[in-house]
This record gives sequence, C-alpha cells and structure tokens, in this order.
Amino acid sequence: MKLSSLPPLSLYIHFPWCIKKCPYCDFNSHQVKNTSGDPSTGFDETRYLHCLREDLSAQLASVWGRRVHSVFIGGGTPSLISPTGIAQLMSDIRALLPINADAEITLEANPGTFEQEKFQAFKDAGVNRLSIGVQSFNDTHLQSLGRVHNSEMAQAAIQYAQSLFDEVNIDLMYALPQQSLAMAKRDIETAISFQTSHLSLYHLTLEPNTYFAKYPPVLPEDDLAHIMQEELMATIAAAGYERYEVSAYAKKGSRCQHNMNYWQFGDYLGIGAGAHGKISSAFGIRRTTREKHPESYMQQMEKNPQVFIEERELDRHDLPFEFMLNSLRLVEGVPTEYFKERTGLEISVIQREIQEALRKNLLDEDPRYLKASPLGMQYLNELQMLFLK
Repeated sequence: MKLSSLPPLSLYIHFPWCIKKCPYCDFNSHQVKNTSGDPSTGFDETRYLHCLREDLSAQLASVWGRRVHSVFIGGGTPSLISPTGIAQLMSDIRALLPINADAEITLEANPGTFEQEKFQAFKDAGVNRLSIGVQSFNDTHLQSLGRVHNSEMAQAAIQYAQSLFDEVNIDLMYALPQQSLAMAKRDIETAISFQTSHLSLYHLTLEPNTYFAKYPPVLPEDDLAHIMQEELMATIAAAGYERYEVSAYAKKGSRCQHNMNYWQFGDYLGIGAGAHGKISSAFGIRRTTREKHPESYMQQMEKNPQVFIEERELDRHDLPFEFMLNSLRLVEGVPTEYFKERTGLEISVIQREIQEALRKNLLDEDPRYLKASPLGMQYLNELQMLFLK
C-alpha cells in the first residue's frame, strides 16, 4: 500500500466549552462552570490557546512542506472565545503553518453568544465563513432542544453575519419534539428568506450517552419524518440551493470546502480536546485522537504534546470502508481514481462489493465515479455497510 500523491490538507480546531450542554448533543462539549454569570469566565482561555499552539507545533513534522487549504474552528461553542483570543489563535496558526491565501476559514457560532464586536473581530482575524447553529426558529422547539437563544436572537445574528461575511451557513434540524409538518416548513422558509450561501439540514436523532437517549422526547413518527424530509428538500431546491451532500445545500460556488475535503478522503490535522486527525504519507495513513476532557488535554499538552491518546496506522482492511463511508455521502460521489490515489489500493479490492451494490441498484452505473444512485442515497447506510465486508 503506497500513495502516489498526497491529498489536500485541512486543519480542524476543537473548542470544547458551551454555555449549556444540549440534551441531543453527543459531541465533545462541556458546560462552562462559573459563578459570575459570564460564560467567558468559565474556562482559562489563555491556557487553552497556549495548549493549541503546543498541539499544532508537535504535529508539524508530519505535514512539513504542505499547505493548508481550509481551517474549521468547531465545538462546543467557539464563539465564546474573546476577540483578543481569536486574533491570537489565528496569528499562532499562520506563524506555524503555510495557509493558502484563498483558504476557507470557518468558525461555528451560537446565536446565544452573538455580539457585534465579536463577529467583527472574527472577520478581522481572518475568518471568512460563519456557521450559525440555529436549529429552529420556533421558540418552543428551541427550549425543548436546550438552546440558549430564541428566534429573535437567531435572526439578528444571521442578519449581522451577512453584513460582514459573504459565506454564511445556517444549521437547522427537523423531526423535533412535537413538531408538525407545517412547523418544519415554517422553519425552512424562514431560513431561506435570508438567502444565505449555505444551509445544513439534519434529522434529530437520539444519540447514545445523551440526555435525550436516557429520557427520550416524543418525536414525529418515521413516516411523518420522511415526509418532512422530502418536502423540506423540495422547498430548498426551489429556492436555488443544490443538495451536494446528505445534509448540505449550497448556492453555486458556496460548498463547504473543509467538509468536502473530509468526504473526499482528504487529510486533516486535528488539534484541541477530543480532536481527530488523518494524515497520509507516501507509505500509509495514520489517525490520531486527542484526550477528550479539557483539563486532561491541557495537562497532557503541558507535559508532553508529542504523545497522543490514540495513534494508529490504517491497514488495508480498514481503508475501503473508511473511504466509501465518506465519499458516498456526496451526491455527485467522487472520481473512481480517487480510490487508488487516496488509499493506495487497486479498485479491484472492492469489485465484489461494487457488483453487489449495482445489483441492488444502490450504486450509479457510471464507472468513472463512485456514486450512490438515487435509491442508494435513500438507503445510504445499507450501501455503506456493503463495503464493511
């Protein structure tokens, strides 16, 4: 297994704190603990930013000479970072890594932490894409989801973000507790009214080890949820958005380049508590995972940033499934030659699985692409699982 060339490289930065842990969230996020009422006092920003720099410095040897095509600051709630802190973070990154002049730099923002001064500071620091976690414009649903903002705050945040950034994404969810079809449609129509460059639409699922998993809310029946999905997708398409991934819709030229790199099996450095990374070399592919708990992560970075909680080489048996798990999420799929370029394996190693997928009408027949058929997109889990063999 040998790679003939290296894929594009991205950088992911994880910020692990939130004002409040949402009951549906299974991400690595931790509620800030403070007594002042100001969430920014619930964590040591200076210390964490120092640890991020140490983390990145420790990984430079693995990507020496490679340029970064995109940066994504996610969480958690990265918009809790102070204006001074975000400027320091971006300065540190640029000092250590060569970043393309046209690189997409995304920051996730919570409307509950919306401040005009902060949004301006993000732009001044080099952020050029803002992803706003709205989830719903219905105040009752926002309360049931444990969100710290209301509809008015969400709309104000979107409007101000659009005055600063050309690229703005709105995250929405459907099949919410006690949600009707009419309510779901009002949410999507409100989102579309802003004409942001990108929309992400997710089905609420009850993930393990969450509050909702332990205390399940009453959700719409599966049939109703399916109808919601079909009608919302049609409404989004009619508004001029293209569905290019299972949950992602974009205006022309506004696809999320960072996520595209994930789905095309590109490389990414991951820094921060709980962050994951994938780095290719001429002789293989390595995955890394950081300590999840913020305090343990910072102690590790202060003691020995060269040590990862988990570091493993992917073997030839892992690669086909990992590649197809990502690439089949894209509506257009990926060029077939990407399989060999980015795994080092011949396409013949999955020929039996390809034939089975074609027989079930789950894979597109065009041999130039590895692409789900319309039926395959509808039953994506079944299609992906074929390649687990």
